[in-house]
Amino acid sequence: MHMIKSSNIGYPRIGEKREWKKALERFWKGNTSEKELFSELQTLRINDLKKQKEAGLDLIPIGDYSLYDHVLDTAVMFGFIPERFRHQDSSSLKTYFDIARGSKEAVASEMTKWFNTNYHYIVPEISENDEPRLTENRLLHYFLEAKDKAGIIGKPVILGPVSFLKLSKGFEKEALPRLVNRLVPLYIQVLKELYEAGAEWVQMDEPVLTTQMSDEEFKLLESVYERINDETESLHILLQTYFEGVDRYEQIISLPVDGIGLDFIHDGGANLEAMKKYGFPNNKTLAAGIINGRNIWKTDLTAKLTKLEMITNLVDKNRLIIQPSCSLLHVPVTVKSEQNLKPSLKNALAFADEKLTEIKLLADGIHHGKEPIADKLDEQAEYLNSFWHSEARTNPFVRQEVQLWEETDPKRNAPYSERQKNQQEFFELPLLPTTTIGSLPQTNEVRLARRKWRKGEWADEKYEAFIKESMNEWIKRQEEIGLDVLIHGEFERNDMVEFFGEKLAGFAFTQYAWVQSYGSRCVKPPIIHGDISLTEPMTVKEIAYAQSLTDKPVKGMLTGPITILNWSFVRDDISRFAVTKQIALALQKEIRFLEEEGIHMIQVDEPALREGLPLKPDKQQEYLDQAVYAFKLATSAVQNKTQIHTHMCYSEFGEIMEAIDRLDADVISIEAARSHGELITDFEKTNYEKEIGLGVYDIHSPRVPEASEMESYIHRALAVLHPSQFWVNPDCGLKTRGTSETVESLRNMVRAARYVRENIKKAGDPVH
Repeated sequence: MHMIKSSNIGYPRIGEKREWKKALERFWKGNTSEKELFSELQTLRINDLKKQKEAGLDLIPIGDYSLYDHVLDTAVMFGFIPERFRHQDSSSLKTYFDIARGSKEAVASEMTKWFNTNYHYIVPEISENDEPRLTENRLLHYFLEAKDKAGIIGKPVILGPVSFLKLSKGFEKEALPRLVNRLVPLYIQVLKELYEAGAEWVQMDEPVLTTQMSDEEFKLLESVYERINDETESLHILLQTYFEGVDRYEQIISLPVDGIGLDFIHDGGANLEAMKKYGFPNNKTLAAGIINGRNIWKTDLTAKLTKLEMITNLVDKNRLIIQPSCSLLHVPVTVKSEQNLKPSLKNALAFADEKLTEIKLLADGIHHGKEPIADKLDEQAEYLNSFWHSEARTNPFVRQEVQLWEETDPKRNAPYSERQKNQQEFFELPLLPTTTIGSLPQTNEVRLARRKWRKGEWADEKYEAFIKESMNEWIKRQEEIGLDVLIHGEFERNDMVEFFGEKLAGFAFTQYAWVQSYGSRCVKPPIIHGDISLTEPMTVKEIAYAQSLTDKPVKGMLTGPITILNWSFVRDDISRFAVTKQIALALQKEIRFLEEEGIHMIQVDEPALREGLPLKPDKQQEYLDQAVYAFKLATSAVQNKTQIHTHMCYSEFGEIMEAIDRLDADVISIEAARSHGELITDFEKTNYEKEIGLGVYDIHSPRVPEASEMESYIHRALAVLHPSQFWVNPDCGLKTRGTSETVESLRNMVRAARYVRENIKKAGDPVH
């Protein structure tokens, strides 16, 4: 290697205008053929490769692309098909999508978050007796496609065997070495075929290296790469880490690979400190993740050049690759599409395409010096300086209010046992009360109405009348179904974070800045660019109207402070905790408005609480303490009869059980249907005393579960929870589901709850 190279770790799959998502969903609806789908997605894929080539990148990733999820791709490539799908053709597209989305006959595989990001992957299900096999070298297919159709010698990207298996489920820890040993020959076959086709570098992602690994696990990883090196010595292997600093730096730089990829953004300075202390091998290449792959702000290029100069004191320039800190999967595609942002804000943003330009600039700056890129450095500095000093970022009233709460530990007026009695008397709910999580089906009609209103084709009055009509229809429907606690349906809401951000000062919104959450589900995170404050009620009008239509309680629905933070692109000039407190105080005011309107059951959702948990154990307690503080700051000022609910998505729930308890919510609901048994085990290990709903059916799948299936979930939960604690609800909101399947599923759910309720009464349980 004769000069500094520029590289990318991964590129967004979704297209500038979500063309990928739309193509998939047309196919799932049966509106296009498999051939048409593949043709459409190939065009999009080649276009993305050409964009990276035109940006001047030396190493362009291939195989980072996916039809649904890259972890699922790895599992299917090596023949790991869940047992319930093995009667199907394992190589068919139907089987692939059934594993991800479920079918009428079988539930989908579990989905959980990708480390501490907002992306969710499909968890591979692997038995220790499984014999992996190479079903297709998908990387070879993509490599040859890039070579033939774009003239690119790509850098194939594959999830490494140790990370892949540690992200899987279904086998005991002791079986890990056996499974790794079965997999390694298949990885070697993939790599050899890539080398023979002309590949020079292969990026093998081992993100588990930034998490806590046992000595045995690390020795296993060492043996894997020794075997790979022995068999593929002529191929350059880049071992890629991201999302944190590496714990075993000295051991990692001794691994028999040609390059090491380190994250110099989210490591808290640990990777550079380790390099200063232990050096870097002169026979290896450093792939320096110097551009933030998870946020959307322009880079202070001058500061990064200074940092890179420090790195080049430790690494020969000829052995340096400049790249983002992680895959650009986590950011939108391009700022160019945004026409409605204020210039000062737009000029401060860098999405995936703009980050590629920054990578190339930094590589040129280190290779040729600052002088040739001086104009670009000055222009970027001017944009950032103008934005940093904008008025919206320093609201003295917001800062003062946060300061007033600094010395206070927010807490409820009474202990849970006392509040529970107040709430039982006030609401008079039956045993095993039934409810839903928050959203109801957002039909094409609902989306069209919102689109017409946003475009100005509908006046406010017409749109509000439509929303009221939708609420009327669904309040009646919920009463007919027999639910005990109703919801207003969120028909006026586009997204559970964006909706609130649009009503709070300090947020900005984009037209096309979508990112993939899971599968074809894309979200458009708001941008927190200034101090946050509430100027008027956000939800009261709709909730109060829905409550006026029924004698049953209607839940107020809010998104919690940690989720709003974790699902937004956040300003980086003050701490994330400082931003969270601003959000919490705004929500505190909204809850007060709801109480004043007679709404005394209020759900403050925190589905992303676990997502923000740091990967390093020594950083986790501080994060959890801050999360608990923020939730209580938002919710603790309510009356005793006001019942605070929260909803969370399942993800290693047992790890944060103590923090969940400290939130002091009266009722929590947890997304649990895909991993119900594991969650029950968590409750066997603890004494949880508050009320809880473990989702009794999976809403991510279009299938309608039978009442008997949901009864079994309820019985499993009641094995460890007292009936007086348990609520019956779906896994999550029903926004993405169709009307008929929603009604049918909820009817079955109510039927299941009533059946179990009656049996408990017949058995003489004293609880009523």
